Amino acid sequence: MDSLFPRASCLDWTHSIVNMSHFVRASKYRHIYSDPPKAEHCWTGFRLSTTTGEQTYIKASAKYFAIAVSGGGGPFVVMDINKTGRFDGSLPKVQGHSSSVLDFDWNPFDDSMVASASDDSTVKVWQIPEGGLTENLTEPLVDLKGHGRKVTLLKFNPTVNNVLASCSGDQTVKIWDIEKAEAINTFSGNQELTQDLAWSFNGDILATSCKDKNIRLVDGRTGNEAGIIATPHEGSKSVKLAYLGNSGKLASCGFTRQSQRELKIWDPKMPDKPVKKVDIDQAAGVIMPFFDPDTNVLYLAGKGDGNVRYYEYIDNDPWAFSLSEFRSTTSCKGMCMVPKRANNIMGCETAKMLKLTPNDGVQCLSFIVPRKSDAFQDDIFPDTAAPVAAHSADEWLAGSSKNPVTMPLDPAKAGSIPGAGAPKKAFRTVGTLSKELDEANKRIEMLEAKLKEAGISF
Repeated sequence: MDSLFPRASCLDWTHSIVNMSHFVRASKYRHIYSDPPKAEHCWTGFRLSTTTGEQTYIKASAKYFAIAVSGGGGPFVVMDINKTGRFDGSLPKVQGHSSSVLDFDWNPFDDSMVASASDDSTVKVWQIPEGGLTENLTEPLVDLKGHGRKVTLLKFNPTVNNVLASCSGDQTVKIWDIEKAEAINTFSGNQELTQDLAWSFNGDILATSCKDKNIRLVDGRTGNEAGIIATPHEGSKSVKLAYLGNSGKLASCGFTRQSQRELKIWDPKMPDKPVKKVDIDQAAGVIMPFFDPDTNVLYLAGKGDGNVRYYEYIDNDPWAFSLSEFRSTTSCKGMCMVPKRANNIMGCETAKMLKLTPNDGVQCLSFIVPRKSDAFQDDIFPDTAAPVAAHSADEWLAGSSKNPVTMPLDPAKAGSIPGAGAPKKAFRTVGTLSKELDEANKRIEMLEAKLKEAGISF
């Protein structure tokens, strides 16, 4: 027996242990996990819109989430993120478009302001009343018109106040100043339908993927092309994008020519070759990437899949480490990440995602790093993006470049948000302005009549 299996020497064992150390990497997030959601933590009863497209179908702020439902006038519902249960079809909706709503996005600096994009070629901005909707909301704050065909995707700038990007079936990408209700610029470089939009960490560059198989980087201030990654994926299906925090790197999820799903990480300064390529699997669903810049964890959720894969990103070779995978037999229609401010921090919830399913409503996936202590875990909860803009649209257009304003997550430091006390821009609807104008005109007529009666010329 000894001749068949020679006894290993101490030196052999030492070499084995050293070799094993190359495969085991210490990480605070290595044991991150998510349990299957319980029924009482879900929202059900929705009659979802049947419209399909490039969108993720669900978007959330720290207070609400929005999904499109069936009905005339392109309705969508806004639900309190902290109140689960069954949706009653008679409850109020946002209903102001003349056709189906295709996408929406929440203002990162106002948890109650949401923009919607529609098949009717318009973008509308809505203010949800304090406490939620009590009646149908039909009058938007702002009505943005300029696209020639359906508006398919929306993305608010992460650092600039009230700046929004949109793309359309007219093959243009527009950057809007919603305070002024006008387009800042228009990018027309995409030769076919735009498949995704992703702002860089500081909001200076907008990455776009296109059906012509190219990723184009757009200068947000000028609308000029700032770079191109030619044919990042050879497959014909959609390519989805996510900037990897302040590293400047860009993640793209697409398909090979043999329809295998793959993840690639790019340095936009060297666009000829990805710095990392990860083969995923042979499934057919488009992968939606979501990056948490606080923890450097990249979550990949596939449309039609039940699983969510997650990787830890580091800004050097080997770039990405597979952490684990949440498995589920319930397929996903859409997914979104909830702002970190809404997480259960003391429960070590490092990420919260909402999963829209075809038949089972909306499920909340809670990703937790297990810790024994009940104290605040500062090593897994660095400061996160605050609901405060780093600069105004005018400052940004003049050349200001800043990273997002951050805030502590420690409950003991609650309220210490830089600039949180500054007054926000008070938007008024077109109807309100029209009413005020009518009242002002009537008052002017009355005062003019009194001046005439007094014999005073004016």
